[in-house]
Amino acid sequence: MSSDQGGGNILETRDITLRFGGVQALSNVFFEVKPGELFSIIGPNGAGKTSMLNCISGRYSPNEGQILFQGREITNMSPNDRADLGIGRTFQNLALFGHMSVLDNILVGRHHLIKNNFLTGSLYWLGGAQREELEHRRAVEDIIDFLEISHIRKATAGTLAYGLRKRVELARAVALRPKLILLDEPMAGMNLEEKEDMARYIVDLNEEWGMTVIMIEHDMGVVMDISHRVMVLDFGKKIAEGLPDEIMANPEVKTAYLGDDEDEDDGAEGGTGAESEQVA
Repeated sequence: MSSDQGGGNILETRDITLRFGGVQALSNVFFEVKPGELFSIIGPNGAGKTSMLNCISGRYSPNEGQILFQGREITNMSPNDRADLGIGRTFQNLALFGHMSVLDNILVGRHHLIKNNFLTGSLYWLGGAQREELEHRRAVEDIIDFLEISHIRKATAGTLAYGLRKRVELARAVALRPKLILLDEPMAGMNLEEKEDMARYIVDLNEEWGMTVIMIEHDMGVVMDISHRVMVLDFGKKIAEGLPDEIMANPEVKTAYLGDDEDEDDGAEGGTGAESEQVA
């Protein structure tokens, strides 16, 4: 973790509570993330992990509690306003534009940074608009090179293998140039080689590109290998937080994961329906 990014928190959640009718998805969840951290959230299926990311990104509004980003309260901000502040994310279920090329999908991630539009395309502003477009193109090409997807840059996103589509979605989130990136199961459905590649990209984004990362991931080997700190949720409640070794030795965490294999058979968090998303 970088040591030159200050001692304050980039993100704070204070007693976040989220309900869907009679379902309590989150109960008084609180945690802090420092600049430059790679912070992971784990827990059994249905523990509230995706709901927590949805509250941070603005997709859900908590019933109670506060969310602060760089000391500024963002609890009631729209997702677009949070993106403008520098919060990017990927989704558990892929959200690419399947009919568009890989390059165009990544360019979509730059739209919050675009200053010129067709109204400024007059002769007076033409030079500035052209320079800005070249700048965005260069930034996207850097991301394409970093994620090693040059060979598919012109391919239609919907035709790609699943592992490559996950990489393209990460590229689009990175294109926002976020200060904080939220990764919702970035390695789900991947084989071992793909997981190793994705883990390397995430570590490099954190260490070389200076992005603070909050990650949900089921592969405990990956989580414990690359995370600085880990928080554990169970039935919407925080039951542990600490260094990876501390989490691995925590008896409450071990208890929470008993019977996890049976829960996974239900597909509670991997489903595509609204109910599974709400309690994930």
